[in-house]
Amino acid sequence: MPKVSDILYIQVDSGDREEASKQFKARIAEAEEDCLYIEIPLEEKTGKLKKLNLGDKLSAYYVNDSGVKHSFRTFVIGFKDDGIRMVSIRKPVPEQIAKAQRRKYLRVGAELEVAVKVSGQLRFVAVTKDVSGGGLSFVCDGQWSLRNEQPLFCWLLLTFKNGSIGHIPFTGEIVRLKRLMTGEQMVMLQYTDIADTDRQTLIRFCFERQFQMRKH
Repeated sequence: MPKVSDILYIQVDSGDREEASKQFKARIAEAEEDCLYIEIPLEEKTGKLKKLNLGDKLSAYYVNDSGVKHSFRTFVIGFKDDGIRMVSIRKPVPEQIAKAQRRKYLRVGAELEVAVKVSGQLRFVAVTKDVSGGGLSFVCDGQWSLRNEQPLFCWLLLTFKNGSIGHIPFTGEIVRLKRLMTGEQMVMLQYTDIADTDRQTLIRFCFERQFQMRKH
């Protein structure tokens, strides 16, 4: 079930195709037995506040700590002003929540800068090919001597579509190496030590990137 501090990703069910395609996000501020109080939604693309009206129908999803996407439909049932303006939406019952269970984290193509430290003084900057909540792959110069199961200490630069930037430090382990025709090498790794909050940021980035790709 969605809980306080979870981020809801929302689309308004509207007859206007352009409006219906917009995605907003809002933090759950309070929860009661049959309703959730969310902060005023922000449009992800522009950062503008979204005014909701009583009775507006919404499609929403959130991602739990295990990286599983949960979707449900709801509607606006009221408003509350308790220091901050909040919107009250109908709380879904468990049977109304669709769980997109995956064995693996959602993986999306993305060219992002990642700083890599191998050991001692060996450091270099590479560009990712794809990322997920469980690992990533990047392409680097073929001169670097790397091997399977080797630990890497990395710093990933995330760029969101609203212009915000995130820095994700993590330790990873190489699971596969592939030599490319260009002389470069592709490195596939899994995270072995990453903060839960940083993993959640990566998961949200992947869902956002997937949403963007579906629009084009």
